[in-house]
Amino acid sequence: QIDPKDYTFSGLKDETVGRLPGKVAGQQFVIQDCENCKIYIFDHSATITVDDCVNCQIFLGPIKGSVFFRDCKDCKCVVACQQFRTRDCRKLEVFLCCATQPIIESSTGVKFGCFQYYYPELALQFKDAGLSIFNNTWSNIHDFTPVSGENNWGLLPETAVVQDYVPLPSSEELKAVRISTDATKSIIPITRGQRQKNSDESCLAVFFAGDYTTANARKLIDEMTSKGFQLVQTKEVVMKAEDAHRVFQQSASEFIPLLEKGPVVALEFNGDGAVEQCRSTINEVFSGTKVFVSESKASASQDVDNFYNFADMQMGM
Repeated sequence: QIDPKDYTFSGLKDETVGRLPGKVAGQQFVIQDCENCKIYIFDHSATITVDDCVNCQIFLGPIKGSVFFRDCKDCKCVVACQQFRTRDCRKLEVFLCCATQPIIESSTGVKFGCFQYYYPELALQFKDAGLSIFNNTWSNIHDFTPVSGENNWGLLPETAVVQDYVPLPSSEELKAVRISTDATKSIIPITRGQRQKNSDESCLAVFFAGDYTTANARKLIDEMTSKGFQLVQTKEVVMKAEDAHRVFQQSASEFIPLLEKGPVVALEFNGDGAVEQCRSTINEVFSGTKVFVSESKASASQDVDNFYNFADMQMGM
């Protein structure tokens, strides 16, 4: 028998509380009426509601469904979820991984950054919650109640460091979780999202399903970012033959047989010389792996548009 009290933090003040990996195991969780608290859910859950919290620092591991913040103010959070919503909130700062478009309503002073976090159990928790580490629309915010001439939300500075917002837990119990907030170790690739691009040259690379898809995509991200290119966006999505024709055009026929194995992982890199660098890296590092890469700077921006227009339709964005 499940006791709701095990899945609730309510009416706490000046406390550090949390749940270790394996302790929530896909249940729903409720956080309410907390003040000046540090709250850490190091596990996956079904849904989470956060109501009437003030000046709290909150980490929420992967949420299979939605997380809903209502009537909260001055909170700093790190959150991974399928759906993200706020209502009647003031001054929230959120490092977010969200599979769908985040929605704010009747809220002001909400700031977003890209989720960055690591502990050893986190990758499996993403899988258990049915979330892909490559589907993160953290900066593509929909404001349900915009006010003319005002902006209710913005982006955190690019230099923002997670630990300055949500510090690592200090309690003995929670210290057992081996956390790193080093951006290079983050389970979620750090993307630029809607920030201004530095260059008018982008490149699309698409990996096809197989045993090493995730590892290969990560390897290419590491190779490209270490050379100063920026990762704009990533996406994991199922493609059909007709989608391949639209996205891969002339070279579609060579990739169509690979689509039956499962979803593709697409990466957009930005920077002067991105196409040439991406092509040479793939030839050197992934010689035995079939990867779609933009042919030239001229075709690359069309590739990016074709792919992401298709993917957004797929995901109902």
